[in-house]
Amino acid sequence: MKELKERIVSDGRALEGGILKVDGFINHQIDSQLMMSIAREFVRRTEGVEYDKIVTIEASGIAPAILVAYLTGKPLVFVKKSVPSTMEGMVASEVFSFTKNRSYTVSASRKFIEGSRLLFIDDFLANGNAAMGVVDIAHKAQAEVVAMGFVIEKGFQCGRERLSSLGIPIESLAIIESLDDCKIVLR
Repeated sequence: MKELKERIVSDGRALEGGILKVDGFINHQIDSQLMMSIAREFVRRTEGVEYDKIVTIEASGIAPAILVAYLTGKPLVFVKKSVPSTMEGMVASEVFSFTKNRSYTVSASRKFIEGSRLLFIDDFLANGNAAMGVVDIAHKAQAEVVAMGFVIEKGFQCGRERLSSLGIPIESLAIIESLDDCKIVLR
């Protein structure tokens, strides 16, 4: 996706430790026009996939996922990075965050995903931990993740390799080849 790649190069910042900062247009301050283009591209790339609902994980996956839901007319369910005391019929999984360098519990109400075919949308694919947690939650609710879409993939990390072993199609709109020496290199 040319528009996204150009924006990553012009406004993204590479930090030590393989961190890509896109907080000025993707995951803190959001460029709504770019995000709508991202959503349209996800819809185009998943055109032949049969799914009932879109699922994401809070918080940065919500913006692209809600626009995909809007464009397709399908419901959006977001997995929470907590265990709310008011959640009924909860299914949960433990996930390790590369960015925050800690584990946390993610959860969703079974009734919103049970038996569904899910399209998972998120902002980043790094090591695949968040996606694996969502797949685990889906299985626990007798649901199925049938495709995954990521705004940005860190191609130098193991996420795609881990997720590919599940046999679920993966779409990434921009793939980062390297962030070595704090320089952004796109694939």
